[in-house]
Amino acid sequence: MRELDVNRLRVLVEVAHAASIAEAARRLAFTPSALSQQIAKLETELGARLLERRPTGVTLTPVGQVLVDHGERVLGELRQARAAVEAALGNQPQRLALGTFATAGQVLVPAALAALQRRHPHAELSLLDLEPPDGYGLVAAGDLDALITHRYPGVPPTPHPGLDRQLLLSDPLVLALPGGHALADAPPGGIRLDRLGGETWISGAPGIPNRVCLETLAGQAGIAPHVAYESADYHVILALVGAGLGIALVPQSVLAGGAHPGLAVHHLRDLAPARAVSILHRRRPPALVRELTAYLLSAGKDAAGHARLRP
Repeated sequence: MRELDVNRLRVLVEVAHAASIAEAARRLAFTPSALSQQIAKLETELGARLLERRPTGVTLTPVGQVLVDHGERVLGELRQARAAVEAALGNQPQRLALGTFATAGQVLVPAALAALQRRHPHAELSLLDLEPPDGYGLVAAGDLDALITHRYPGVPPTPHPGLDRQLLLSDPLVLALPGGHALADAPPGGIRLDRLGGETWISGAPGIPNRVCLETLAGQAGIAPHVAYESADYHVILALVGAGLGIALVPQSVLAGGAHPGLAVHHLRDLAPARAVSILHRRRPPALVRELTAYLLSAGKDAAGHARLRP
């Protein structure tokens, strides 16, 4: 078998990230036919199909997924090598590309990025909005320098070979009820989940991490939650709860920063579920990533201190 061509490997990784040959071609400033030819040559060299082409885009075959997993790490190492050489020559520009999900983008990121920008006014900082578990491959390949992600109880961990993870915030999950709910004035000890079997719930779609978490916890309590309203946006979820349409399990951090009229918020009794908010980066991260992590840890402590239950 011939040595793998790094440029063709880069094309495959970009197609995998874009889930589309046309979009990958746009990002790489190539024609779609040229990228298709590169993928075809790579498949011929390996003697295996790497992509399944569908009307809605492309997906990786099992062999393609194996190659992309390794390819992301190879490209990341090459980018780190180039950055190390540039630094040794004294002409390395300061850049940091961060990926984050929406809540962290509101609660943790602004203060941290602002502090980093003040300290390094000429650094080029950028932000990409990503919902977990997306983004791991972008960090491995070096397209992102760091990724803020989360993991809910009941959700299996995402493998991340070659990446380091650091906890930023343990974000408690609390119960949001309409202000007029029969349990709105429950005592401070919290509400048992098994008392909520007949309720209408508001959560994410099936397979979404917060829905998986809700179904896991409810199953342990011996109830089957009836989810009538689905949304990926916690602001929408809280608005629906406030309108009296159902109840929801939400991260405490989404309640930070203001009052929420029409809501009653309680802990779950005898349970302490929390989503783990973490930052991922490649091993041997550059100085900007280390500084950003320190600022994010400080922002995480502030977020934990300011989030309060508001009956």
